[in-house]
Amino acid sequence: MIRSMTAFAAGERNTEAGVLGCELRAVNHRFLEIGVRLPEELRVLEPALRERIAARISRGKLDLTLRLRPTDAAENLQLNQPLVSQLSAIAQDLDDRFPHLRTDFGQLLQLPGVLQSRSADPEALQAQALALLDTVLGEFVVSREREGGKLAEVIAERVDAIAAQAAEVRALIPLIRSGQRLKLETRLADLPQTADPGRLEQELVLWLQKLDVDEELDRLDSHIVEIRRVLTQKEPVGRRLDFLLQEFNREANTLGSKSVDVRTTNAAVELKVLIDQIREQVQNIE
Repeated sequence: MIRSMTAFAAGERNTEAGVLGCELRAVNHRFLEIGVRLPEELRVLEPALRERIAARISRGKLDLTLRLRPTDAAENLQLNQPLVSQLSAIAQDLDDRFPHLRTDFGQLLQLPGVLQSRSADPEALQAQALALLDTVLGEFVVSREREGGKLAEVIAERVDAIAAQAAEVRALIPLIRSGQRLKLETRLADLPQTADPGRLEQELVLWLQKLDVDEELDRLDSHIVEIRRVLTQKEPVGRRLDFLLQEFNREANTLGSKSVDVRTTNAAVELKVLIDQIREQVQNIE
């Protein structure tokens, strides 16, 4: 399926370390270029992230951003139970010796080690990040394919128009040849001296051969069949389409250079316009 190179996808998921967010966006580029922005906790994942993207994307300038938004600090705090138990035993012992001694709860919490922050498992966080990327990457590819389908429809319409122009020119060729032959014979008849009929016929045939565009039209028809086939392929086809358009343009230029009739000249111009319109769309295809 045709894929566009421009797309955007994003997602989030809750982890023990906080809310993990992922954004993936892309614009046109001749090759695959991946930019990565990661929080410090996930720096080690950069090679794996790049590898997963490259396995599913072949062209485009992609920007991947992962963000980690920690949860409230209070939710990450826990009591150091062994230390609190020791402090409780000490307090009871001192209470027997000093009946008027009072322990302030606020001061107790300020003692080093009484409150501890729960640290998230780094491996679990990395696994969550990779899973989130897979989800976002799947949505990203679907978005590319959806946009690519629209591009394919536009290209197919232009290809149909090219086929119609080629068929029209092919139908005109016999009429143009007859008209050119009649025009040349009329001019020869006005000459003061009679020329050798055999020689004239030979020169006429050579001249008409120079104006022959049957081969160009045949190649154009072949390119039309090929581009329609390419539009149905599942693998990336942007470069192949770009090459085909060069061939299309070559035939259109030759048709224009051989033209001796305003109708075929106009057809050659229209072909080049349609080819340029297709090229604009192909620049967006992976």
